[in-house]
Amino acid sequence: MPKKSVKASGQLTLRRVAIDTYRENVAYLHRECETYRAEGFQALSKIEISANGNTILAMLNVVDDAGLVAPGELGLSEQAFAQMKLEPGTAVSVAHAEPPASMEALRKKISGKRLDAKEYQGIARDIAAHRYSKMELAAFLVAADQTGLDRDEVLFLTQAMTDTGTRLNWHEPLVADKHCIGGIPGNRTSMLVVPIVAAHGMLIPKTSSRAITSPSGTADTMEVLAEVELSPDKLHHIIRHQRGCIGWGGTANLAPVDDVLISVERPLSLDSPGQMVASILSKKLSAGATHLLIDIPVGPSAKVRHMHEALALRKLFEFVGDRLGIHLEVVITDGRQPIGRGIGPVLEARDVMQVLDNHPDACDDLRQKALRLAGRVLEFDPDVRGGQGYAIARDILESGRALAKMNAIIDAQGRKARQPSLGPLSFAINAERDGTVIDIDNYHMARLARFAGAPMDKGAGVDLLKKLGDTAKKGEPLYRVHAEFQSDYDFALRMTKEHGSGYTLGAAEDLPKAYVEF
Repeated sequence: MPKKSVKASGQLTLRRVAIDTYRENVAYLHRECETYRAEGFQALSKIEISANGNTILAMLNVVDDAGLVAPGELGLSEQAFAQMKLEPGTAVSVAHAEPPASMEALRKKISGKRLDAKEYQGIARDIAAHRYSKMELAAFLVAADQTGLDRDEVLFLTQAMTDTGTRLNWHEPLVADKHCIGGIPGNRTSMLVVPIVAAHGMLIPKTSSRAITSPSGTADTMEVLAEVELSPDKLHHIIRHQRGCIGWGGTANLAPVDDVLISVERPLSLDSPGQMVASILSKKLSAGATHLLIDIPVGPSAKVRHMHEALALRKLFEFVGDRLGIHLEVVITDGRQPIGRGIGPVLEARDVMQVLDNHPDACDDLRQKALRLAGRVLEFDPDVRGGQGYAIARDILESGRALAKMNAIIDAQGRKARQPSLGPLSFAINAERDGTVIDIDNYHMARLARFAGAPMDKGAGVDLLKKLGDTAKKGEPLYRVHAEFQSDYDFALRMTKEHGSGYTLGAAEDLPKAYVEF
């Protein structure tokens, strides 16, 4: 630890304030602080904090409680304190921060104009340096969403986001990865694809995200079984020894601008196509992928609802991927309903492990989709002929090699000594009439699982008892909702009363068609 410096005139004493400000540096000054008064700081302005050669930028909050921060102290949130790497009590200096150099480019985008590569590089650098407030970040994201990004802008943004962080190099000619654009609850195919592909011997360093607007991301579900916040050194060690991992990408400094933007996208529920492509490809390029399979589910309540939208998105992925030198293939899959039965971390982890165990109750749709995706990834291997991948993937799964590999990855990452249990508070939603399940609203089911507490509460979620094509009798349960806390239970129950079950029953011939391109 650096030694404490001698406090000079006009300096403040550093204090750690135990507040998680999630991806935003926040500083706290008392209203009676002499420096605050002398410098004319204002709440929500940016300040520059310096000590012992370390400098960070932070958003200023003004407090009136000396118990939180005394007049002679500067408080830093957990995020900002970790970046300063100094002991509490260290003397620090504060000054007004220079406005972001890229602010003119931001205003240009807000007015609906296109930006060039240099302007996106400037915006990305300023975001990485925490020069943007969350209000300014929100303005950038809304502008990109409302005015749109053309394909060159998506390319420029992807490159800029990649350049601001670490880029891993595995020194191998083939580094595989697979990613789904999201929007389908329970779609935990990555946790099956990774052990299958790694058991085959291909390198597949899967750095996954946490949920943005869904009830669980791959990292949230894997966290039920193992540690996912891995240091760069541990990440390298696991991948070198196991040929794969399933970790959270936020600890490896991979495209950190993307993590900052996601922290603002989440509460705004923003996920524009251009921003999504840049987010996905910047993370994959940073993780060192040379070959990537993209899964675009299409369905009436999926993120992509029409085939023409899926084809346009595929072209955008291919355009950007080609120019950034990554071998990229896109598959369009069935997005008419959730994949598997569980929606929420514990329930999804159960589904994954049942497939790996070759359990008779394993979800067949999850199993089949994972095998087909894994088969396509295996066909990146020049020694695997086109069309043979599925059979190889099935053999790896049925032989138990995939399960053995998954257990080895879990142990290497750090197996959870005590796994979270299913939420003890539950209620069932029953069929109001006889019929065949002809529609399951993905958005409704995802929102219901979030109301129940997922993904923050690992045991919260929805357990589907009926899927598309299943028949149901009046009064028979369609699904069961689980919650860990009474308030979440009440929220979820109220949602079903106000917005319905999310299921539609009708005649078997009314089932919608699936668009599938494997």
